[in-house]
Amino acid sequence: MLKRFYPGEYVDSTYEIDFDALYREGYRGIIFDIDNTLVPHGAPADERAKKLFAHLKELGFSCCLLSNNKEPRVKMFNDDVQVQYIFKAGKPKCFGYEKAMERMGTDRSNTLFVGDQIFTDIYGANRTGIRTIMVRYIHPKEEIQIVLKRKLEKIVLFFYRRYQKRTK
Repeated sequence: MLKRFYPGEYVDSTYEIDFDALYREGYRGIIFDIDNTLVPHGAPADERAKKLFAHLKELGFSCCLLSNNKEPRVKMFNDDVQVQYIFKAGKPKCFGYEKAMERMGTDRSNTLFVGDQIFTDIYGANRTGIRTIMVRYIHPKEEIQIVLKRKLEKIVLFFYRRYQKRTK
C-alpha cells in the first residue's frame, strides 16, 4: 500500500545526482520540481541551478520544470535556465507529467523525475510510470500545508528506509 509513495531513489541533493551516468543508462528527459528541489521556496535560479541546466543541455537531456505554482513564479525561475515548463500542473495527477514528456519528446522508459515531496511529486510520477529520484528539501521555511505534509512524509520515509534495508 505505501509502496506507491516510495521514491525509486532518495538522495540528499539534486546537485549530487550523477546525471552523466543516467544519460549513459539511456535517459533523455528529466522533469524537475522547482521549489526546495532546485532552490529554496520562491527563489530565482542561482548559479548552481544555472550550471546544472547548462550541463544537462550539453549532455543532450531535454528538461521540463513541472510546478503547481502559478506562471509568474515558474517563469521567473525559468528565465535563467531556459527549458520547457508547465505551471499549475495539478500534481499528483498524471496529466502534467505526460504533457512534460510530450513537450520533451520522451516517454516513460527514458524520462525521470526529480522532486522533494512524496504526496505530490513522487506519487504523481510513480502513478505515471516514471523513474523517481527524491531529494531532501533545501530549506525548512515552507507554506503551512507543506509543513503538515512533511510530518506525514516522515512516516512514509521511515517505512521506505525499512523496506530498502530488507530488499538489499
